Amino acid sequence: MFGIAPFERRSPDFFDPFDDFFGSRPAPTFGGFKTDVRDEGDKYILEAELPGFEKDEIKLDILGDMLTLSAEHCTETNEEPDKENKEGKKPPKYIRRERSCCSLKRSFDLTGVDTDKISAEYKNGILYMDLPKKHPDVPQTRRLEIR
Repeated sequence: MFGIAPFERRSPDFFDPFDDFFGSRPAPTFGGFKTDVRDEGDKYILEAELPGFEKDEIKLDILGDMLTLSAEHCTETNEEPDKENKEGKKPPKYIRRERSCCSLKRSFDLTGVDTDKISAEYKNGILYMDLPKKHPDVPQTRRLEIR
C-alpha cells in the first residue's frame, strides 16, 4: 500500500512514466514560492503564493532598495502519541508526515519604487503588494534675467 522502502530512500523508477506525477516525490520549488509582478502604469503589483501561512508568520523588510519577503511556519511535533493533550484527546498517529517546518525567503529590487507608500494585504494564501512607482523629478526650466 505505501511501499516497502522508506519514502526518502526510494529510488526513481526510470521505466515508469507516472513515477513523479502521483505524489512519489514533492515537486521542486525554485526560490521557495511563486510570485507574479505586474506593471500597472503608475505602480507594480506583486502577488506571492504563501498557502498555509498565517499573516503573523510573514515578514516584509526593506533595507535601502531591497525588499526581503520571508515566511516561517512550524508544526508542533513534540507530542507523545500515547499521552492525552490538554483537551483530553490523543494526538493522531501519522503514517507519513511531510508538513512540519517550512522557511521561505526571497528578495526583490525596489529601484524606482516609492518605498514610503508600499501597502500589503494577505488573504486566501496570497500576499498582495502595491508598489507605487517614484515620479521622476522633471527638471524645471526657468529663465534668467540678464543684468
